[in-house]
Amino acid sequence: MYKNKLDTDVQFLPGVGPKRASLLRSELEVSTVGDLLHVYPFRYIDRSSIQRIADVRGENAFVQILARVVSSELTGKGLKRLSVIVQDDSGQMELVFFKGIKYTYDRLKVGSVFLFFGKPSVFNGRMNMVHPEIDNPPSGNAQGFSGVLTGVYNSTDRLRNGGVTNKVLNKLMAEAIDMAIGDVEETLPEYVMKEKGLVPLKYAIRNIHFPVDSTALSKAQYRLKWEELFLLQLSLLKQKYIRSRASRGIMMEKVGPAFHACFNSLPYDLTGAQKRVIKEIRADLMSGSQMNRLLQGDVGSGKTMVAVLTSLIAVGNGCQACIMAPTEVLARQHFINISRYLAPTGVRCELLTGSTTRAERKPIHEGLKDGSVGIIIGTHALIEEDVEFRSLGLAVIDEQHRFGVEQRSRLWAKGAGGIPPHILVMTATPIPRTLAMTLYGDLDVSVIDEMPPGRKPVKTLCIGEGKRPELYNFMKRQISFGRQVFIVYPLIFESEKVDYQNLEKGVEDIIAHFPESTYKVAVVHGQQTSEVKKFNMDAFASGRAQILVSTTVIEVGVDVPNASVMVIESAERFGLAQLHQLRGRVGRGSEESFCVLMHGNKVSKESRRRLDLMCATENGFDLAEEDMKMRGPGDLEGTAQSGLPVSLNIASLAKDGQILSDARSYAGKVLADDPTLEMEINRTLASEMRKDKYDVRDFSKIS
Repeated sequence: MYKNKLDTDVQFLPGVGPKRASLLRSELEVSTVGDLLHVYPFRYIDRSSIQRIADVRGENAFVQILARVVSSELTGKGLKRLSVIVQDDSGQMELVFFKGIKYTYDRLKVGSVFLFFGKPSVFNGRMNMVHPEIDNPPSGNAQGFSGVLTGVYNSTDRLRNGGVTNKVLNKLMAEAIDMAIGDVEETLPEYVMKEKGLVPLKYAIRNIHFPVDSTALSKAQYRLKWEELFLLQLSLLKQKYIRSRASRGIMMEKVGPAFHACFNSLPYDLTGAQKRVIKEIRADLMSGSQMNRLLQGDVGSGKTMVAVLTSLIAVGNGCQACIMAPTEVLARQHFINISRYLAPTGVRCELLTGSTTRAERKPIHEGLKDGSVGIIIGTHALIEEDVEFRSLGLAVIDEQHRFGVEQRSRLWAKGAGGIPPHILVMTATPIPRTLAMTLYGDLDVSVIDEMPPGRKPVKTLCIGEGKRPELYNFMKRQISFGRQVFIVYPLIFESEKVDYQNLEKGVEDIIAHFPESTYKVAVVHGQQTSEVKKFNMDAFASGRAQILVSTTVIEVGVDVPNASVMVIESAERFGLAQLHQLRGRVGRGSEESFCVLMHGNKVSKESRRRLDLMCATENGFDLAEEDMKMRGPGDLEGTAQSGLPVSLNIASLAKDGQILSDARSYAGKVLADDPTLEMEINRTLASEMRKDKYDVRDFSKIS
């Protein structure tokens, strides 16, 4: 019926049928026998050893015993519980069954010997196992038993309730291998397998499900992980090659007097990392191809300065630059800081946001059209149809993940003379290297991994609700020294389901402890109008208010050097990346700064680990790596909305960074010799690239 047995509908696999097939489709996205073979175990249980009952402990994960049935007793109303006592030469154990009682009772006859495998626990002072797996004893004596590594597959409640247990999945995998392994075709060229020392695909699939030993398993895992990451990187790098060949860029060979004027008037030296990044950008601007570069830098590492100098290179080559920020607060902050840097250059810089009045817009629009505005800073207001540039040569996009693709493509279309502008995407959300290679695999990535001199480390403390009086006294002491305080809440309004501190109650509490006669408190949250938000932010930024109570509106880019204390309420509710961003709002001046993580009475183990990590390190990239290990790559701040460009079946960006680096550099080597994969030896690779899985959405360009 099916030419290739891998294409057989999974319902025709022995042991499946229509009902189970429907479950496999909905829960595991398995439609064919081939799909089933690509559902890999996520861990293995070692059944190669047999333990003595006397050595079994309640904390053991899984154990296997070889024991004789001593007695079996049916108890409970309607005989709903089967208790079986088994023994070996070291002691006894109770086995308990609540399902399949008649079958099990008939099978476990007194005097018979079986292998029992399960999770031990202590009940009423006696060691027991509930619903252990039962197997016939090995032939020969127990010492000669070699056992197997048994794969454990991801499952769901629906699968288990529908009778598709791990044991059933193992049986189905065995059937699938017997039926279709002969039709598995190699997906990598022979020269790749030889150079990288990879086992054949048939061997890998057989041993990923039923490893003959641990060596065979590790060879199978390496082959499948390497291939998955290699094909993904091959796809991304091929796109990058095609794009760099196709996209002409505005040639920017000069630096220009404005750049020199700004650079020479800086009150400090650039860090080595900033200088390196500017060199990388300059090389892009002079290449004749369009720049598409991601600039990663921790909070306060000096990305804005790089954006200013890059914008001035564009101006020096007769072009305009725009810097697009996700919020008005951040756009305004950029405008204030950048205007200061531009003072010695004579370059006209303007701000355009949603709250810019019609009267203010007119001269800005005219200046963009006639070229007298060299640098424009703004929000999505920059991409409105009536905004026309005379010669847009550079677009800097801050916190790129906060803009939709459609919004960004409208900016892309405003380039000079039909040539798209050079693109510099900036993010202060540190992205682990492996994730950056995948999410932004067809972008060039620059990293500012050095902090400017003079920035003092922020002291991070983690305290519980009981210490609130001491916290308020500490805040009053800091304010008496002339400092200011941020207080951030995760919620705006009381949530019935979640008993967390919230902004409304928080403001009342703060005002009660910090009376208006002595202290001024400003409040900022997402439900306020732009005017109210701006008024309150300005009150804090100018020093008229000593305390700013806020939601995470202030997470990105708010710069108040005099603020030396950041209090994060219900800190256990935030992810590591967000906590790190918030902490970055303090420590910008010359004074010692503090970040206080307030947590509730009930904190999960994982939340506690996050808070401990925050206290242990200030390095955003280290925190991002840990965050990815804890939460998985798809949930990271800034990437959750887009997910990963492809779903990975076996490789892990958190754990397989070394394999990814090797696969990426090898993919680059293959494309250097054959950029379009047209050579005969790469025919299998070209065929793999045509599959839907590797039709990777482009996360990097703004088109």
